[in-house]
Amino acid sequence: MEIWQAAVLGLVQGLTEFLPVSSSGHLVLGQRLLGFSEPELMFDVAVHVGTLLAVVLVFWGDIWSILRGLFVYSDAEGRRGRRMLWLVVVGSIPTALMGFFFKDIFEVMFSSLLTVGLALLVTGWLLMATALISKKGRQIEQVGAGRALLVGFAQGMAITPGISRSGATISTSLLLGIDRRLAAHYSFVLSIPAILGALALQLHELGPPTQAQLNPLLVGVLTSAISGYAALRVLLRIVQAGGFHWFAPYCFALGLAALAWNFWG
Repeated sequence: MEIWQAAVLGLVQGLTEFLPVSSSGHLVLGQRLLGFSEPELMFDVAVHVGTLLAVVLVFWGDIWSILRGLFVYSDAEGRRGRRMLWLVVVGSIPTALMGFFFKDIFEVMFSSLLTVGLALLVTGWLLMATALISKKGRQIEQVGAGRALLVGFAQGMAITPGISRSGATISTSLLLGIDRRLAAHYSFVLSIPAILGALALQLHELGPPTQAQLNPLLVGVLTSAISGYAALRVLLRIVQAGGFHWFAPYCFALGLAALAWNFWG
């Protein structure tokens, strides 16, 4: 992989990992456009490291509340932190089970334009459904294990290329009546163990990068982190404004384009 290709794909990953348009679907399409017949799995690992850095930077306040909650029991911030940690643990269970038992099936999907196209259409319908959601929603004290499990299941399904992880988890949260701000923050804090688990599994299978891979991987990490940070800031404002469904037409258009490419490209 050339440096310029790494920069382009890193930029695409950073923007689409957090905007609800499916980073995995865009990486499949982007790699096809750049001439890669098979997915570059080591590069996928690298750009996910970059987006993980962006999540940690933007949501450091939530992470700090969780850490504080482990040691401070008397104040409101500590209680919210412990509650968020509990919801993250519960929500991570279905994601981990789906990733462990169905990993091979999901990996095969990364070479299928048909899967990407259909999954993008599913993402579009999920986003459209959020247009019906009212502004007032449940706060963290009112969110129980059942809702956390459903959001975690949505995150597990997002392993499918074309299903946006942020789109699936935030849409599911909103449809379950969770407050807009909390839905966004819970979605991305929940992504941290999922990304770490996926990275651990992939690195175990792929081994360390070669010397030739190193520079493109570093460029991918940097560009995905910077673009991901910017995308996260924009997305939080859009979710708070109730505009999550604005991304649905793009998903519909890209999904139809992927299907056309699959059948007639």
